[in-house]
Amino acid sequence: MKRILVCEDEDAIRDFVVINLERSGYEVVGVDCGEAALAAFDEARGAFDIAVLDIMMPGIDGVTVCKELRRRSGRLGIIMLTAKSQEMDKVGSLMQGADDYITKPFSPSELVARVDAIYRRVSLVGGEQDLREIESGPFVLNMKSRSLKKNGRPIDLTQVEYQIMEYFFRHRNVALERTKILMEIWGENYYGDVKIVDVNIRRLRMKIEDEPSNPQYIVTVWGFGYKWEG
Repeated sequence: MKRILVCEDEDAIRDFVVINLERSGYEVVGVDCGEAALAAFDEARGAFDIAVLDIMMPGIDGVTVCKELRRRSGRLGIIMLTAKSQEMDKVGSLMQGADDYITKPFSPSELVARVDAIYRRVSLVGGEQDLREIESGPFVLNMKSRSLKKNGRPIDLTQVEYQIMEYFFRHRNVALERTKILMEIWGENYYGDVKIVDVNIRRLRMKIEDEPSNPQYIVTVWGFGYKWEG
């Protein structure tokens, strides 16, 4: 069963999200605060595929919950619910490990499309779709475990980060347009902003580069996008 944890302190919004996800075939657990979200995740021993988290909540805020859930699981898909004015919070939540964000107000179709896209990505974990490894410089990308090592040392990646790395490895030394990366990783029907690509690249650089401010592997192609040099 596809299980989702929804954390939203406003009853009307939480009910709206829960009802529409249940209609789309998901099993949903809804809670009204960050403390309850972490407790529900631990009680279920992490048996959720996706967490949908509101950013602004009393008590533990959504960004902190995101950070804690990501620390507990690299596999979990995380989507943030944000207001239009929360631009810095959006970036902050992505840097703490969120996979995507949805800006309020949103339609049922947008909600379900974004959740479906994350679920497809998460459901690939542990699959037998490709047993090979791809090597690039000091890096080894394992296609079965969907994991990355640098000089034999494991690097923790979210599923979005893994997909970006796999896309880079398959297109080494090729300049990739930001919109092309967006379409490849988030899908053709993605509703969000292309800036999500930049945030994820920034996050990846912090994990894989010796000097993130002077990247050796994920190189910026100014005015266009990015290139993997490995």
